[in-house]
Amino acid sequence: AWRRGAAAGGVMPGPKLLSTADAGFEAALSELRYWDTSEDSAVERQVRDILRAVSEEGDAALLRFTREHDGVDAQCVADLVIETDALAAALASLDAVQRTALQTAADRVRAYHERQQQPSWQYTDALGNRLGQRVTPLERVGLYVPGGQAAYPSTVLMTGIPAQVAGVREIYVTVPTPGGVRQPLVLAAAHLAGVARMFCIGGAQAIGALAFGTAQVPKVDKIVGPGGAYVAAAKRLVFGHVGIDMIAGPSEIVIIADGTTPADWVAMDLFSQAEHDAAAQAILLTPDAAFRAAVAAAVTGLAPAQPRRALIEASLTRRGALILTRSLDEAFDLANRLAPEHLELALADPAAWVDRVLHAGAIFLGANSGEVFGDYIAGPSHVLPTFGTARFSSPLGVYDFQKRSSIIHISLNGAQVLGAIAAELAYGEGLPAHARSAEFRMKQWSEYE
Repeated sequence: AWRRGAAAGGVMPGPKLLSTADAGFEAALSELRYWDTSEDSAVERQVRDILRAVSEEGDAALLRFTREHDGVDAQCVADLVIETDALAAALASLDAVQRTALQTAADRVRAYHERQQQPSWQYTDALGNRLGQRVTPLERVGLYVPGGQAAYPSTVLMTGIPAQVAGVREIYVTVPTPGGVRQPLVLAAAHLAGVARMFCIGGAQAIGALAFGTAQVPKVDKIVGPGGAYVAAAKRLVFGHVGIDMIAGPSEIVIIADGTTPADWVAMDLFSQAEHDAAAQAILLTPDAAFRAAVAAAVTGLAPAQPRRALIEASLTRRGALILTRSLDEAFDLANRLAPEHLELALADPAAWVDRVLHAGAIFLGANSGEVFGDYIAGPSHVLPTFGTARFSSPLGVYDFQKRSSIIHISLNGAQVLGAIAAELAYGEGLPAHARSAEFRMKQWSEYE
């Protein structure tokens, strides 16, 4: 669909106007959701080369790629390291308003994630066996924080604080600093998140450094955090050498609206994701035709004044849609098919509908709950599953920085009773050494004296 931009005096691209009642809706939806993978193989080839270079050359490769991609001509990787005292100094350098905002966000993120902590537990069964689960933190994690098109201190908080709450001993950050510009807010956020050291390195080379380790960059146990296509490909390729949280795609928002939320609020919420990336997706679902028209008009009226107008228009034209549904029930069915990263329920009574949501990374209830609050200040991490992976994935949390070990303590009585059963099952699987191992435990200790 094309809209006339009054401020620009010409035509302005806008989101597609679709209706579930149209005969061609399914085809249009498929086109909207289509993701062109033709460039993926080329990206993967380049990323493989980068990872190989980092694995073989270490710091020398990091310096070369940082020079090529970020325009930073460092003499050694140590020049790209920011230590804890500099992180603390960055926090102290902020003006009072910024410092208070960042501290408040950090406090809220911490308070939320402290409720996610999982205790170890044990129980004793009827045979006297003691069984349980031991929950322990990862020792060392790496946080990837984007820094190409914008600075993201919020991502430092949303990844670092859950790790800190989980008890991770060493937290490291990699962040690209194009032109050598180091954002004080990002450094300050790292201090609040308990980061041990920050590396001014981005892209696939940063992922390789964290996965393999170099003379200056420690090898970590897990890498978390969002990034672009090269970072996503790198995380996919190093998985196994190191743990990862998820493969994050472009930002997404789906808004289900009944017409009771101001149209310009909804339009701005669509913009809030569209301004991230031309590949981001913003979709409205509503059964109210008049409200859809009002949102379309708001998009037209508000877009020309947006500082990131070019990205917003590219995103909405390529992957955005205002979809008229037959009912709210159908809107929820469609949202569940999409399984979006962010789902806003812009409804008069969102609590009455929330149980209809089966798949979503984060659910925002009511007109006042704009997605922006989830990005910065609400409390839950804004690192969320994208591109339909909310069907089987969850938001980043404390549990992503913990591992669980099973505790098994078989009693003497338990060995007699369970040994016979285990042996029977092992023989059935054709594994006689397993069976004999169980049968040995069935003997009395006196037989070995």
